[in-house]
Amino acid sequence: MTTTDPLVARMRPFGTTIFAEMSALAVRTGAVNLGQGFPDTDGPPEMLAAAAEALRTGHNQYPPGPGIPALRAAVAAHQRRFWNLEYDPDGEVVVTAGATEAVAASILALCEAGDEVVCFEPYYDSYAASIALAGAVRRPVTLRPGADGRYAFDPAELRAAFGPRTRLVLLNSPHNPTGKVFTADELALVAELCREHDTYAVTDEVYEHLVFTDAAAAHLPLATLPGMRERTLRVSSAGKTFSCTGWKVGWVSGPASLVAAVLRVKQFLTFVNAGPLQPAVAVALGLPDAYFTGFRDDLQHRRDQLVAGLADAGFGVLAPEGTYFVTADVTALGGRDGVDFCRSLPERCGVVAVPTQVFYDDTAAGRRLIRFAFCKRPEVLAEAVTRLRRLREH
Repeated sequence: MTTTDPLVARMRPFGTTIFAEMSALAVRTGAVNLGQGFPDTDGPPEMLAAAAEALRTGHNQYPPGPGIPALRAAVAAHQRRFWNLEYDPDGEVVVTAGATEAVAASILALCEAGDEVVCFEPYYDSYAASIALAGAVRRPVTLRPGADGRYAFDPAELRAAFGPRTRLVLLNSPHNPTGKVFTADELALVAELCREHDTYAVTDEVYEHLVFTDAAAAHLPLATLPGMRERTLRVSSAGKTFSCTGWKVGWVSGPASLVAAVLRVKQFLTFVNAGPLQPAVAVALGLPDAYFTGFRDDLQHRRDQLVAGLADAGFGVLAPEGTYFVTADVTALGGRDGVDFCRSLPERCGVVAVPTQVFYDDTAAGRRLIRFAFCKRPEVLAEAVTRLRRLREH
């Protein structure tokens, strides 16, 4: 028997995720875990009650392949209500095992080996893995913080990333891990290049309801721009908006031909998922506006709490415009490498963060940046800040 690594070559660069590594470190050291982006409170009671009722009333078998009709209708109604986007629930919406499967199935459905995928770095780690699984090639465009603290890209770099092998652009806005919300002008350039090169777009919009009131731009789905609905697969999920990350209920919306392609791949990945949870997510999507604004405002308060605490502890803080996350520069605290800094942080002060350089191809661009999650209870954030202040004492 051979002793070489049996894993296919294209997946060998992808080891245990940084989230698993840092969460295990948090457990081992008893540190406050601000690394992985999951809330420490449950979602809206109406949703939880609907899930309990579904469990008791016979919703425990395979749901339909595209998702139950009630959830697909709720997804379509939600997008009409908030974004003025029209999708037919019977052919233009498919339910997935979270946004991670939605992105993976979209890339696997659309990309042949050797096709190129334009994406923005730092990127969520599953993007690179999904592109590799498809045998495609990623073409990253680097987001860099400017003098105003906002992340932006060089339009010339974006133009240069497109070429004859470009198959799709993968766009995440609001953006993890930077908290950037892409502006209308930035999105217009992305749309222009997609039309010029006749490429598809896959948009990860799981933080669509977490854009803060002081952001420079409101959330604008790329599919709303001229010529983009017919070439865009729009991805979102219940996990972030309704604080139920463990449910793994996501969806893809788009033109029927593209959604059908995604479904043909998805059926051989998970087949179906979350039968008794789908009715509950349908209920959650129909909650009144007050839920969505209240959820955003609560997270904005927690963001402000952590941003102030990090600044007081000596970090260079890049305040986010949306999402669950804040990025901080460790230079002023003597940090030269974010991975080393994060691995030592639990022992030094009892807090876990995630190094953002692992989300870059250009690791130098993110070498001194780390990411904290603020989707935690205020008392947890307060304890984390108290511990982080110890860094200034050493």
